[in-house]
Amino acid sequence: MSKGRLEAFSDGVIAIIITIMVLELKVPHGRALGALAPLVPVFLSYVLSFVHVGIYWNNHHHMLHAARTVNSPILWANLHLLFWLSLIPFVTGWMGENDFAETPVAGYGMVMLMSGVAYYILAQVLIAHHGKDSPLAAAIGRDVKGIVSVALYVAGIALSFVHSWIALAVYVSVAIMWLVPDRRIERVLAKR
Repeated sequence: MSKGRLEAFSDGVIAIIITIMVLELKVPHGRALGALAPLVPVFLSYVLSFVHVGIYWNNHHHMLHAARTVNSPILWANLHLLFWLSLIPFVTGWMGENDFAETPVAGYGMVMLMSGVAYYILAQVLIAHHGKDSPLAAAIGRDVKGIVSVALYVAGIALSFVHSWIALAVYVSVAIMWLVPDRRIERVLAKR
């Protein structure tokens, strides 16, 4: 099957996810600058989530660029990823509205963890479809960065019950690690 519909559908879902997140930023009641103070946690959680969703969108785009075709397992693996990404607005709002309390921060980490696992599964299904010698397989390699990210999310979930700000620092470190787009796929495709 052609990959065009999968890309278009995924882009649409991700755009909706970002739209839903921004709708959680309610207009304050008041003219003074101080009226914005209650929105600070909500805004900070939005920024963190926007960066995470942007990273997934960017890397998803690169990964599908290296794919030639898709099959049914790829479609289901992609839906699995989109399912977890679609929960980001919920946990973002929960975390921001509750001033980064332990349980919402752990819930946020759980959705990030499952998104990372789902992305890894999608990559593996794509590699299985295109072959171990495909450009995609060469580009992803052992995916150390992806595995480290998942391990950090697990650590963040556990640390959220020690102190939620430590967990948030872990989640931010994962975002920083991925902020520069993954160029492995671009480099491999440029060589071929």
